[in-house]
Amino acid sequence: MSRLSTTPFSILDLAPIRDDDAGPAPALQRSLALAQQAERLGFTRFWVAEHHNMDGIASSATAVLLGYLAAGTASIRLGAGGVMLPNHAPLVIAEQFGTLATLYPGRIDLGLGRAPGADQFTAHALRRERSGSADDFPADVEELQRYLGPRTPDQRVIAMPGSDTRVPLWLLGSSLFSARLAGEKGLPYAFASHFAPRLMHEAIRVYRNHFKPSTVLEQPYVMLGVPLVAADSDEQAQFLATTAYQRILALIRGQSLVQKAPVESMHGLWLPHEKEAVASFLGMAMIGGPEKVRARLEVLLEQTGADELIFTCDLYEFADRLRAFEILAQLR
Repeated sequence: MSRLSTTPFSILDLAPIRDDDAGPAPALQRSLALAQQAERLGFTRFWVAEHHNMDGIASSATAVLLGYLAAGTASIRLGAGGVMLPNHAPLVIAEQFGTLATLYPGRIDLGLGRAPGADQFTAHALRRERSGSADDFPADVEELQRYLGPRTPDQRVIAMPGSDTRVPLWLLGSSLFSARLAGEKGLPYAFASHFAPRLMHEAIRVYRNHFKPSTVLEQPYVMLGVPLVAADSDEQAQFLATTAYQRILALIRGQSLVQKAPVESMHGLWLPHEKEAVASFLGMAMIGGPEKVRARLEVLLEQTGADELIFTCDLYEFADRLRAFEILAQLR
């Protein structure tokens, strides 16, 4: 039996806003519809990510969105991929996710990122009363673990709800810092290879080399982010991928991230160095028809030994996104 047939598949959604949407509501509604489709197709988990001050992403209030998704689904695991911990007091995150875990037991994950995930002005707006930074991340993770764990006799501050919910924590990263920390703490690790694949192999090695068994995990567990553009043919997938190309190009240029329709050719839309930057960003992308995607996934799993894959799919037409995940599910 191939690794492809046994490896769990999950979805990371940014609730993308299209250029013809009347505000963010349609994006949030599509996120729920996609979560419901993922549940029907047997995906393991459905995560949403915290981003701020980006006009094309509607998942900024991550915990609130997860409550909406949980109410509209029945069994799929839901979580943050992730919450950027430097933006928040650990107690608040413990209360938010403790509430979700209390309402939807056994279904909530909490992925934690170390980067603020925003420009300096937005970061200031998010935590203007806090003195914390990314350097406080290890201590913040420990504080969060205490709030979500069993209450101790000398504990002066509790999270309610949150205390003793033991919400599963993941550490997320695109560099080596969180890989080492996740290994030392015996936590599952998710690498952001969907947008920063350069250090993927080294991060996996660092995580596994530093892994220490814990009360939550006996063996290392690696999840990799993978951009997906699957379609019924290679040609159709290449056409649909131009939506993702345009969005990443806009990110590089500091322009609006609102989704744009695919185009027949990117010629004239980007400069040579921008084309290279987009290609680097999407170095892990699975773009093609079913057989091409299958072959690339098998190579990825063989090279990395990943325990789980979590896919992003930044397509313009929602029907194309649904079809992409349907194709993916049929590959197993």
